[in-house]
Amino acid sequence: MSGLHLDIKDCGQCPIRHRAVCSRCEPDELETLESIKYYRTYEAGQPILWSGDHLEFVASVVTGIATLSQTMEDGRTQMVGLLLPSDFIGRPGRDSSPFDVVAVSDVTLCCFRRRPFEDLMISTPHIGNRLLEMTLDELDSAREWMLVLGRKTAREKIASLLLIVARRDASLRKNHPSDGMAFDLPLTREAMADYLGLTLETVSRQISALKKSEIIELQGKRRVIVPDLDALVAETGDDFDGGPIA
Repeated sequence: MSGLHLDIKDCGQCPIRHRAVCSRCEPDELETLESIKYYRTYEAGQPILWSGDHLEFVASVVTGIATLSQTMEDGRTQMVGLLLPSDFIGRPGRDSSPFDVVAVSDVTLCCFRRRPFEDLMISTPHIGNRLLEMTLDELDSAREWMLVLGRKTAREKIASLLLIVARRDASLRKNHPSDGMAFDLPLTREAMADYLGLTLETVSRQISALKKSEIIELQGKRRVIVPDLDALVAETGDDFDGGPIA
C-alpha cells in the first residue's frame, strides 16, 4: 500500500467534498470527522476488501474506481457494481463486507474508523441524513442497472455506461453535462465486458461503432469526447430525463 499522493490538508480541499457523506457537515462537525479519519491508497488490481472480511473502517472513494463482486460456491465471479469517486464503502451496523472490493485503477480512500463513525451518525444528523440519501440513490441506480443488464442491447449498454461515467465526471467538476465534454474512461474494455455481461469482442465492436457514428470521439485508449450529449443519451434507449423510453 503506497502513501497518499493527493495534497489534501483538510476536508475543505477535498475534491469530493460537495458529493461525499460529509457534504452537509458544518465546520465543527468536520473537525470531529478529522479526528477519526485517515487515508489509504491501493494500486490497480489490489484488493481493498474480501467478502467476509471484518470491517474496521467505512470510507469514501476520493479518486479512482473499484469494483464490487460476488463469488459463487463453484468459483464463478460476477461484478455487481462500480464504486466511483464520492461513493461510500461499508455499511454502518455491519461488521463484515458482503462483497469483494478491488481497485480497478489506483484508488485513494478517505477512511473513518467504523465504531466512532457509527456513534457520529447518531450525534450528527447531517451525516446520517446524507448517508440515507446516498443509499436511496444507490438503490435507484441498482434498479436502473437491472434494466440495463436485462433488457438493453449491447450498444445501449455501452452507451449507458459511458453516460454514467460522463455524468459523474461532470458532477465532480461541478459542471453540467454538455456537448463537447471529455472524460477519462476508468475501465478497461475487459472490465467493461465483465460488468455488462458482454464479450470483449462485442465491447470493442460497439465502441468502434459509436465512434464511427460520431456519437463519441476517442483520444488514445481511455479519453472519451462526447460531441453531442443528446445523441449519446438517445443511444442509451432512455429518454432525456434519464428514464427508459415508454
